[in-house]
Amino acid sequence: MRILLTGGTGMVGSNLREHPVLQSHTVMAPTSGELDLTDYQATASYFCDANIDLVIHAAGKVGGIQANMREPLDFLVKNIDIGRNVILASRVAGVRKLINLASSCIYPRNHQGALTEDLILKGELEPTNEGYALAKIVTMKLAEYIMCKDSRFKYKTLIPCNLYGKFDKFDPAHSHLIPAIIHKIHVAMHTGQSQIDIWGDGQARREFMYAGDLADAIITAINEFESLPSVINVGLGHDYTIDEYYQAVAEVLGYQGEFLYDHSKPVGMARKLLSVERQQFWGWAPKYSLQQGIKKTYDYYLQEARL
Repeated sequence: MRILLTGGTGMVGSNLREHPVLQSHTVMAPTSGELDLTDYQATASYFCDANIDLVIHAAGKVGGIQANMREPLDFLVKNIDIGRNVILASRVAGVRKLINLASSCIYPRNHQGALTEDLILKGELEPTNEGYALAKIVTMKLAEYIMCKDSRFKYKTLIPCNLYGKFDKFDPAHSHLIPAIIHKIHVAMHTGQSQIDIWGDGQARREFMYAGDLADAIITAINEFESLPSVINVGLGHDYTIDEYYQAVAEVLGYQGEFLYDHSKPVGMARKLLSVERQQFWGWAPKYSLQQGIKKTYDYYLQEARL
């Protein structure tokens, strides 16, 4: 197939392009310098000229809790513009198959059980990433509305849990939890710090999946597109506390210091665990353990990304 991949230089896109199965397809992955996805006319023109069989939409402005709190306007507007333009340009270009990547932040805050796909828009969003979540919901709903209007278009959405891995961002000002922990502990080890601060009490729970597993799920979605549900969670089905993530990274890196808790800092949702019942019925499961994923991510950090 001729596949157009947006966000091809980001963490998800880079892990996907590295997947050996993707080599059997022709993949177009224009950079932001080559195609500005916030420009609808440029996006529609590119899509119409590219003779595309399938679009994988993985582009967007992303960041951790600090970035989302600092720049809510940009996270809302840029992601709405990008999502809208990619979906509508795909439709105008006659692309019949599209895989849209959403985010688990689209679910209601403070839901204690596993988050099932029918809970979307059933409660208040987490304020610390509300702008990003709203943009992802709009993009997902736009894809659904197009399918309802014309059944020839199959625009499906994957909702991955939190991710980490190779090609991640490690700068604490922009990074998600696990790469931020890796960087903090690495720096502490090499500067002789015996103590590391943790935001909150360390008891908030998160589900983090190695990004290589999401790449594998997307490959499966390409190969099993007809059986892929229109909306499906992609995750582990279990979670860990923030404290346990710090402990796991410390164990892999060999850090012997202690952790202090800063109760003045925000922690976001108390828990965010995806239900994987639909995923299990579809027949896919992740392969990497937490320790394996952290080891591969740290190896990448040492080789390519150390600040």
